[in-house]
Amino acid sequence: MREPHETLIFLPGASGNTQFWARAAKQLRHPGARRFLAWPGFGGVPSEPEVRGIADLVSRVVRHVEGPTALIAQSMGGVVAVRAALDKPDLVRHLVLTVTSGGVDMARLGARDWRTTYRQRNPDLPTWFLDEREDLTERIREIRIPVLLLWGDADPISPVAVGQRLAKLFPKAKLVVFAGGTHDLALERAAEIAPHIDRHLAI
Repeated sequence: MREPHETLIFLPGASGNTQFWARAAKQLRHPGARRFLAWPGFGGVPSEPEVRGIADLVSRVVRHVEGPTALIAQSMGGVVAVRAALDKPDLVRHLVLTVTSGGVDMARLGARDWRTTYRQRNPDLPTWFLDEREDLTERIREIRIPVLLLWGDADPISPVAVGQRLAKLFPKAKLVVFAGGTHDLALERAAEIAPHIDRHLAI
């Protein structure tokens, strides 16, 4: 019996914008169902008392992983995706991570500290995600599924050095760098990144 197509689960960044991945998703040829998850308290989505940290977001994502799944994640969502992949190693078959920290030390890799400015500009957003500092360096090595890393070389928030570090940590990773790509790479350059994602999902 033929195995069902992977479900594609798209995770936003700290903006919580559930439409962030819409353009790229439309460009994909992959036949799997698409799901766009939201973060309570972000992007106009009402807060929920039981969501008080990254671990709670991971739990929400894991509940959606019911069969073969590819997690496609932006920025903060990449940390959630990595942890979900660790929790569901038998069902998460592919990871696509764009301009994320992925659970490594960003400061040591030259990333600009955006947290203070972000807090000032978004006073109504939950603050717990700004304090997230979990180091997943050693656990990343446990993830042996194919991982696609998409980066822009004009992103001070998650510079290319972060992508290069993750490419060394994941056992099966490919890093693609886009000239002039910013932290909104996946939104602004959807037509360019989609073929890379399709090829990756075919592995």
